[in-house]
Amino acid sequence: MVRTAARKNRWKKIAIWTSVVIIALVAGMSAYLASVTYSPSEQAEAAMKSDNQVVVSEVKNGYQFEPKGQHISQPNVVFYPGGLVEPASYAPMARALAKHGHRVYITKMPLNLAMFGGKRADSFLAEHAGESFVIGGHSLGGVFASRYAAAHTDQIKGVFFLASYADDGGRLDGTNLSALQMTGSKDGVLNWESWEKAKSNLPIDTTYVSIEGGNHGQFGSYGMQKGDNEPKITEQEQLKQVVQALEEWIKSLKP
Repeated sequence: MVRTAARKNRWKKIAIWTSVVIIALVAGMSAYLASVTYSPSEQAEAAMKSDNQVVVSEVKNGYQFEPKGQHISQPNVVFYPGGLVEPASYAPMARALAKHGHRVYITKMPLNLAMFGGKRADSFLAEHAGESFVIGGHSLGGVFASRYAAAHTDQIKGVFFLASYADDGGRLDGTNLSALQMTGSKDGVLNWESWEKAKSNLPIDTTYVSIEGGNHGQFGSYGMQKGDNEPKITEQEQLKQVVQALEEWIKSLKP
């Protein structure tokens, strides 16, 4: 009996210390990821505020941008942020698209990594069942937006990629979806070899747009990203070209 009690106490201590170690590792990892996550610029923070043109609200799994006092144009737009980039960093783009009449969602990802929240678009589609949607993302976000679209071809009309691509898990070739591929000529973060190989995963109806002088980080608004090249155009100019390309692509989509 004494040995049994001692054995139980020993295993209890092991279980407690194991839990302590796991909690410490998780806390440490969370703290590390927070320290390397990119925060929105002042301009992006300002774009998160509602005004007389756009209404910004926090919803389940993200933020919603809607035009104020005007008809909402289809399709709705779902956006997956780049890895370790706070969602508010894409508020200038979402606001610009909302001014064009679209309802736009920026998704909040666990730990700011789309790999942990690939299905979060579900709540946006469910909220407006029967309406049309396009989905896209920046960098890592685009990879998982493509995976979501590949699994929901009956609900998604098209996919757009900002410095991103469709990997084998998000193949769109053979589907009737439309795709928009945007890159910046000065992008120093995108794996260009993988991007080139992944072209075979895209549908026949794919539009390619290269922004001359644009880099990786300026697809959002969070400052210079590690490993990126200096851009040759301003953030405002890159945003203007991104929104223009998105609008032209959206208008070309089949009803």
